[in-house]
Amino acid sequence: MDLLALADFNLVARHGGFGKAARATGRPKATLSRRVAELESSLALRLFERGARNLKLTEEGRALFERTGALLAELDETASAIASGGQKPKGRLRISAPLHFSQTAMGRIAAGFALKYPEVRLEVTSEDRPVDMIEEGYDLVIRVNPDPDESLVGRVFLRDRLVVVASPDLPRPTGVRAAPGVARGAGEAQTWQVKTPGGRSTIRIEPVLTLATLIMVRDAVRAGVGAGRLPISLVSHDLADGTLVNWGDIDGPEIALWTLYPSRRLLSARVSAFLDFLKQAFPHGTADELAAYIGR
Repeated sequence: MDLLALADFNLVARHGGFGKAARATGRPKATLSRRVAELESSLALRLFERGARNLKLTEEGRALFERTGALLAELDETASAIASGGQKPKGRLRISAPLHFSQTAMGRIAAGFALKYPEVRLEVTSEDRPVDMIEEGYDLVIRVNPDPDESLVGRVFLRDRLVVVASPDLPRPTGVRAAPGVARGAGEAQTWQVKTPGGRSTIRIEPVLTLATLIMVRDAVRAGVGAGRLPISLVSHDLADGTLVNWGDIDGPEIALWTLYPSRRLLSARVSAFLDFLKQAFPHGTADELAAYIGR
């Protein structure tokens, strides 16, 4: 198999078209088209369905892209390492991170990493949806309590927990009474099961605000409009100062932040460097470390 033609096929598949791949790489569109046609001819397979306005991978093309993309990246990184005399991190590193972690910590992490590894071009996107790492070209994703995926490997680098907090001026409800609450999203439950030193109990809320992000929820809770369900790392300073009070820990699984990457024998120097950087930022992976990193 012609490796150059295979590399050009991967470029076109990754960018979603000959024109897009040509503009992104500076390669002539005609050359990319010819190379892909030669690859299809040598394999006796159609790799793309060519529409009038779009290009779509066939089932065979998708299988080839998924199985060869990581291998080609390894070959490129190995050749670069040999040429430079070592595994010095360089090149593009694409990361997908959840919205809350991106808003509170990722900017500082990215800046510190860029200063330490100036030859790495770090790109971070913020999204809570599941992403297809291979098809969308990510080197690493950060996710909260991800579902098992046999195609990925990873590790937990941070742990957090949810607590119910409110202004000291807001009385905690008793019995069947409901307290005003600040919900994150329309699907927020209206009963919260909590654990306290005195045991387990149920807090009923009547949503007075529905907001999109945890930062917004925290700010509304700080203003005294209602109780909120928030990560302890986001409100630990408020609790220490007494500007918010803890009504109890949410009774449920902890929040675990994972780093995930494709399962392959060789881990790129860029990904390894970023994993090490996270370990240095959060050596024990505790909520207190995250709270100190976020600051006030």
